[in-house]
Order: sequence, then structure tokens, then C-alpha cells
Amino acid sequence: MEIRQPIHSDHAKQLDTAGLREQFLIEDMFQEGQINLTYSHIDRIIVGGVVPTTAAVDFQGGKEIGVDFFLQRRELGAINIGEAGIVTVDGEKFEVAAREAVYVGMGAQEISFASVDADKPARFYLNCAPAHHAYPTRKITREEASPEKIGNQENCNVRTIYKYLHPSVLPTCQLLMGMTELAPGSLWNTMPCHTHERRMEVYLYFDMKDENIAFHYMGEPSETRHIVVRNEQAVISPSWSIHSGVGTASYTFIWGMVGENQTFHDMDHVAMSDLK
Repeated sequence: MEIRQPIHSDHAKQLDTAGLREQFLIEDMFQEGQINLTYSHIDRIIVGGVVPTTAAVDFQGGKEIGVDFFLQRRELGAINIGEAGIVTVDGEKFEVAAREAVYVGMGAQEISFASVDADKPARFYLNCAPAHHAYPTRKITREEASPEKIGNQENCNVRTIYKYLHPSVLPTCQLLMGMTELAPGSLWNTMPCHTHERRMEVYLYFDMKDENIAFHYMGEPSETRHIVVRNEQAVISPSWSIHSGVGTASYTFIWGMVGENQTFHDMDHVAMSDLK
């Protein structure tokens, strides 16, 4: 598990391209037969990917975070961005198709990820956060994910937001996760942008061809920075940072949030005239 320390906004202003990528970009999460995790000190979120092939991959550990087992004091969300998979939680199996999710509540001890077909593996994207209460484990389908269509063609940001881990769908302690799909011809996400001092956020960009990239914009509104992001890479966004992006071609992204509240529309909107 890679450890990332928090970065003050004044520090971020001084970082060059390599420094920004080292502190905020998560690369190479999805490797066949492995689970790869990054622990951020920003609200103690853990971000990772797992690609099971011929054998199931266990989500195990705990000693590195000071507990007897991983979810002793944590909750977990997993969204499948690959082919059909199976998540087994304490002996109960959940068949998870592409674009479906699983929430695993605090206290679950034996968790494993498998692919239905090893030649067409599942690709599970994971977010894990501290928890204080044990809520039921369950699967969330795409249809259950409270879709919301926003944006307009004039601003090239027509998109549908799927809220998988959200109070309107199921209870969690603090973890929120969802997926945003852009309509054909739309390339901008979350612009006009915002911050939220009460929550941090992580973006995973995927559904991108190798030759395409996304420009992820971060930083304070008056001190914006950008990171070039490629397929299946994620960016950590502190609460003081905007989080917005534009691609050279179509893409999809998953957002995960942890922090003070679960109020999806609790945002500090930034006027376009204030961006620098």
C-alpha cells in the first residue's frame, strides 16, 4: 500500500509538473491478478484497483492500518468498470456486471474479487473510508443508481450522474461514490467548477483510448493547476481544490467523496470570472 501525505495549498503552488503528479496522480492501479492500493492521509481514504483473472483476489490486511482486519473500522465501495465479476463477502456472493457496484459495510472480514471469465476479467475500482457503524452489504445496479442528467450542449457538458453510494440509494457512514457519463460531443465535466471544504474527492478517468488524454484541473480557483491523465488513472483532490476536467475525446469518470457530510449539492460554486 502506497502512502500519500496531505499537501497544503501553499505547498501545491510551488510544485512543478513532476511534483503535482507524484503527490496527486495515482497510476498503474489495474494490474492483472493483483490488488493495488493507495492510502491518502486526506480524510484517510484508500483508493485502489483489482483485476482478478484465473484466481480470486482477496481484499485482506489490516495490520498496516492498525486493526485486526481491513474493514474492522472501515467501509468499502467497489464499482466494476470491466467485464462480469463476483464479489464474495463473508461467504455471500454478489454477481456484479459492468457498471454495477457493491457496498461492503464495516465488520466484513472475508472479501474476495473474482472474474466470471478469466479471459475477460472484471476490473473493480475501490474506495475505502473510516466508518463508525455497520450498514448492510448490498449490490447496486445501474438502474438503482439514482441517475440525474445535467448540463447543456452549448457548454459541451451534457452528462448523466449515477449515484451508486448515496443516501438516496443506501445508507453509508461517509463514503459516497458515483459515475458520470458524458453525452456524445460533450467533453467538459463539472464546469463551472466548485470546491467543498467539507469533503475531499477522488476522480478516476476511464473509457479512454490509449492515444487520448484528459486534462484534470485542480488547485485553488485563483491558482489553478492541471494534470494530464490517461486511461484508468485517478487524481486526489483536497477540499481546497477545484476538480474539473476536459478530454481530447470521450471518457467516463468515477467520483468518490469522504468527509464531513453526505450532502451531494453542498458545494462552494466558483464563478468563471474568478478562475485564474
